[in-house]
Amino acid sequence: MFWKHRDLALYFEMFGEGQPVLMIHGYGVDSRLMKGCFEPIFHDRSYQRIYVDLPGMGNTKAVDWLENADTMLEILIKFVKEIIPDGQFLMVSESYGSYLARGIIKNMPEKIAGSLFLCPCVIPDNEKRTVPEHEVLVKLNVGSFSDSDDYADFNDIAVIQTQKTWRRYRNEVLPGVKSADHEFLKRYWSDGYGFSFDVDTVEERYGFPTMFLLGKQDSSVGYKDAWNLLEHYGSASFMVIDGAGHNLQIEQEEIFYSSVCQWLKNFDRNA
Repeated sequence: MFWKHRDLALYFEMFGEGQPVLMIHGYGVDSRLMKGCFEPIFHDRSYQRIYVDLPGMGNTKAVDWLENADTMLEILIKFVKEIIPDGQFLMVSESYGSYLARGIIKNMPEKIAGSLFLCPCVIPDNEKRTVPEHEVLVKLNVGSFSDSDDYADFNDIAVIQTQKTWRRYRNEVLPGVKSADHEFLKRYWSDGYGFSFDVDTVEERYGFPTMFLLGKQDSSVGYKDAWNLLEHYGSASFMVIDGAGHNLQIEQEEIFYSSVCQWLKNFDRNA
């Protein structure tokens, strides 16, 4: 379904009933990444999952007047206020989605009963991030698909390269990468990827249950910069997972699954 704002039609999907959970994907992918890793966890729990496709990604077309992160945040806040007008909600975000999510927390902290950051983008400027060099720890039974053009993108980011991780990347990540409006993304990256303000300067610490999940081998956003955010979160867990890069939900799925379930114990009445 679509939520309309001016000439923007923001695509979103809703599943289940119960406490709302807003799912925000990262840059250059779409909601298929979030559904692929979170639906197996949430589908038998009493939560209403709300998956969005950010503008220029997935089924949401870009609009000319969306030029920077400030406007992207304004859109998301309007969306939240209309789709979740009453009560609190949980927020789950990945990569650049976690940067935007912190903007939502800054503007309406009392509305968000808990937050989970998956491989969060902390510093928008690539050159200022503390990241390790990309390395492949496991390359096993990759077979003939390693010769495909699509595999080159996987090879640039994957730490654990097996038939299983390739299959999930191909099904959950790659479709969003290939369908994105790359002209829009390039312009947005150059002109307004970061907020005009410091999103992590807050008057009071955010006190609701929070979890940071980071890959030790994440060469995209790293893990060290996120440690500096902990002082702003009064009730936070911080996990750095070895053998995981920017797609740790695929590369270390068992640890990912158990970590998310642990976070959900704060809210799940049946836990």
